[in-house]
Amino acid sequence: MKKTTKKLSIKVDETDKKILNLFNEDGRMSYRKISRKLDISIGTVHNRIEKLMKSGIIKKFAPVIDHSKLGYAFTTIIGVRVKGGALRNWENKTSYNKNVLCMYDVTGEFDAIIVARFKDTSELDEFVKNLLKEPDVQRTYTQTVLNILKEDLGSTQIL
Repeated sequence: MKKTTKKLSIKVDETDKKILNLFNEDGRMSYRKISRKLDISIGTVHNRIEKLMKSGIIKKFAPVIDHSKLGYAFTTIIGVRVKGGALRNWENKTSYNKNVLCMYDVTGEFDAIIVARFKDTSELDEFVKNLLKEPDVQRTYTQTVLNILKEDLGSTQIL
């Protein structure tokens, strides 16, 4: 019998939400500026951010990169069906590919979904052909993204 674990939801109050929203707007905003905008002390901002980091709500501070400006304007979504029992090993190996931005275990026709960016169709072609060479990969299904209407994995709108 497979053991399921329920992830506990961490509660945040309105001040935490406001701090997260400000950081989402500008990740370089100083604690002083946040404290002024929210009319709270710098110490409170510091303590709240420390709490958000320790609880794992803030995973890390990183720039949001526009990959298209670096030549990676071609976005794809690739469904992959993997032989039973081999999914975890295959995912561990494939997730480190430089073009893979996101990888998800999913239900339905495929076992995993990959979101990846490429410079051109030949780079995508090579990636997919290499996937299909993998002994555990049974099938792939590739979709190319025509327009990105919304892409905000760090969104605070959900709060």
